[in-house]
Amino acid sequence: MAGVQFANVLDFMMVNPLGPQLAQDPSMQVPTSQLPLVIGSYTAAASITGVLGSFFLERFDRRSALFVTLLGLAVGTALGGMAQGLASLILARIVAGLFGGPATSLAFAIVSDAIPSRRRGWAMGIVMGGFSVASVLGVPAGLNLAKLGGWRTPFWGVALLIGCAAIASLRLLPPLRAHLARASSEQSAALALFNIMRKPVVALSLAMTTFTMLGVFIVIPNIPAFVQFNLGFDGNRLDVLYLLGGVASFVTTRFTGPLVDRFGSTRVAVVGSILVGGLVYVWFVAGVTAIPVLVVSTAFFLAMAMRGVAYNTLTSKVPEPHERARFQSVQSAVQHGATAAAAFLSAQILSELPDHRLEHLDRVGIVSIVMVAIIPILMTIVERLVRERPAASSRSGR
Repeated sequence: MAGVQFANVLDFMMVNPLGPQLAQDPSMQVPTSQLPLVIGSYTAAASITGVLGSFFLERFDRRSALFVTLLGLAVGTALGGMAQGLASLILARIVAGLFGGPATSLAFAIVSDAIPSRRRGWAMGIVMGGFSVASVLGVPAGLNLAKLGGWRTPFWGVALLIGCAAIASLRLLPPLRAHLARASSEQSAALALFNIMRKPVVALSLAMTTFTMLGVFIVIPNIPAFVQFNLGFDGNRLDVLYLLGGVASFVTTRFTGPLVDRFGSTRVAVVGSILVGGLVYVWFVAGVTAIPVLVVSTAFFLAMAMRGVAYNTLTSKVPEPHERARFQSVQSAVQHGATAAAAFLSAQILSELPDHRLEHLDRVGIVSIVMVAIIPILMTIVERLVRERPAASSRSGR
């Protein structure tokens, strides 16, 4: 699953650092202030299929479903390499997002099925390591491919990689059908979804997901253009930025998982949220330029990884075992929908100067900090409800 996550995350992450090249390509005509739309189109499509997937994913063998979604993602990514303008690139990313969203929810559902709750922080740390490896190896490799063959080459390379991941999932994973017995006894997918959504812990968990995505993805799509055009960072060294950030993320995910298992998700997430909010303030609100770009960017990756492991571990404990794929689909829809909303909002707030520099970044930063500050509050409530549920179940059984 870490390998699947690597391929899936790389497809999503790859587009962002290619933004400056897209902006400078006369045939594409993509303004830097509109680059978030490319990210948002993927996540908006993934949100739609996340909702639809909640109605039918529990009815299929998880292995077969994962194979189909990865295959579709590979096709959509390859189409991105054939784009001839902003509109066609957005269309290709929509196709990729339609399959990428369910692939993510299925991967986490498979891990949740296989790993007991007490060790799930460790497991999520490994799976989240796919994000880090995508940063350490995938994004720098993609940027170097772009140097050699243009920005289209990484799209085709990643499409090939995702296709290999699809074949590997079909060949290496066993049939995953244990959840089907319970799913077949449900009256309907709509009723099952309603029964999940009416639970307070689920509603609060989805609210937590919304603020988690809004808080960071209002700034993330703009980082490559910001550091290159506003801070004067050499665009040819963006691969170094992602390499260092990926190494920091990888190391962080390895030690954060056991910390979450020992101290709980909320305590770890509070530290990560403070770091994320502080770094956003330094860069986007205060406009501090004295600190080297690579120092701030690496610290940002570290903080994101710390908070990500805590968040994913907690949300994996929210659904009952037979509800996991359906819950993960809804959660994936909310994640991608909030990411799209954040990207579209930043595109509306920001504007581009003649030299490609972005302005009004301080407004984006303030919105991000407010969202980030809300997350620990919601995590505290969700974690308390999750801990109380086993006790309530045991009391009702006596």
